[in-house]
This record gives sequence, structure tokens and C-alpha cells, in this order.
Amino acid sequence: MSLLVDSHCHLDFPGLQEDLDGVLVRAKAAGVGTMVTICTRVDHFASVLAIAERFDNVFCSVGLHPHDAGLEPDLTTAHLVELAAHDKVVGIGETGLDFHYDHSPRALQANLFRRHIAAARQTGLPLIVHSRAADDEMIAILRDETEKGPFPGVLHCFSASPELARAALALDFYISFSGIVTFKKADEVRAVAAETPLDRLLVETDAPYLAPVPHRGKTNEPAFVANTAAKLAELRGVSGAALAALTTDNFFRLFAKASGPAHTAAEIG
Repeated sequence: MSLLVDSHCHLDFPGLQEDLDGVLVRAKAAGVGTMVTICTRVDHFASVLAIAERFDNVFCSVGLHPHDAGLEPDLTTAHLVELAAHDKVVGIGETGLDFHYDHSPRALQANLFRRHIAAARQTGLPLIVHSRAADDEMIAILRDETEKGPFPGVLHCFSASPELARAALALDFYISFSGIVTFKKADEVRAVAAETPLDRLLVETDAPYLAPVPHRGKTNEPAFVANTAAKLAELRGVSGAALAALTTDNFFRLFAKASGPAHTAAEIG
């Protein structure tokens, strides 16, 4: 039976870092075999990398969240590429656009996003994209940058419009779903999850945030990706084992630098 992958969590954040051993034990008990702990500030990269180096089944990314763009405005593509050379770094980001909170100037967010895209293009590592309240701008940048040369990527913690999902899929992106898909009012997210091609689906927690039902209100952790996966399996009319197999296969196809056991997706009817 294939183990699940939590493709996006923040093990260095308060709520998880204080009990990493316990978090990893509970993840294993829930059938979660691999995790990617995501970098949100390059000046914090060392602590993110240290966690990935401590655990064989934890990998990491390098990147600057759009919320924090103003804190590292001079971050260069070359620096991202340099840090991404480490064996444990399997992705670029998270990066993108967040026009909901506008914690950083929009033009700077876009500029830094393009620098991350260039790093993904140079390294071949997948771009981990955060997008909120910026669908039109995100579509425009992704299309424009793809014309300069292809790059792999994933829309993480998807909560945007069907139009953004379709545009990203047309560019061969993957779409990752979090606990939001279990929320009562998330009908549009569930509709996108129901239509996303099975070979483009990923699952994540975005822990310590967005704990899925029945854990809402609690600190999220990688073990809870099993609840998100169960909801996706229900939406797609496949078994939990089949959903685990296909999302794990998808993960290792996209995050090819991550090592792991060979997985063969169950036959999907």
C-alpha cells in the first residue's frame, strides 16, 4: 500500500517545531511517508534545511513568500539557484502573489515571483506557487514566463477560481489540495478537485494552518493529510488506497529530486 505524501507543510513554524519527533511519529502512524517542509523566507532557510537534514523522509524548498517580499527585496535568482543545489532541496518557493492581504507591494511581489520562476527554469525544480486574490495577474505571469521557456510547478493549497486552475493545468502544472477541500462552504474548491485530472492531483496540509475536518480549530500537522486524502477519494469515487497511490506517484514525478520507494499507482476505474 502506497504511503501518502504531505507535499507542503511548515515544520519550522510554532506549533510544530516544539514537537518534531512527535509530529513525525504521528505522521507515520497515519500512513504519511514523506513530507516537504516549505521555506517562506530565505533568511530562515538554514533552520528549514536543518529539519530536512534531521529526518530521512523530510525534504525542503527554498523561497520567499509574497507576504515577506518587502523584507528581502534584493533576493536574486542566482542565490536561489545556489541554495537549491543542496541534496535535500526539492522545490523553489513558496512564491507567488497575495493581493488579499497586500503585506508587500504588488509590483515587488511580481518581480520576485519572476526571479523564482527563473530559478525553477534553471534548476528544473518545481515552482511552489501561492496565489490569493490575484488570479488574472497570476495567469498573465505564468503564461508570459512559459513563453520564455517551460518550468514545472504546482498551485499549492488551491482556493482560487476554476479559471486559474484551467490555465495552470494547460501549462502542465499540478494542483495541490489542502484541508480546505473538507470545509463546509468550499463547494467551488471541491468542484475544481473533482475536475482536476487524476495525474495532476497532490495533497498537502499547509500545517500548522487549515486543519481539515474533523480537526478544525486544532493545530494542523502532516498526519492530518490523511483526512484531506479521504475527502478527495470520496470526491473522485476511488478507494483511499488508490488515491494515496496516485497522489504519491504524482508527487515523485513532479518532485523528482526527492528520493523514495518506487510507487505504482493502483488502476483507476
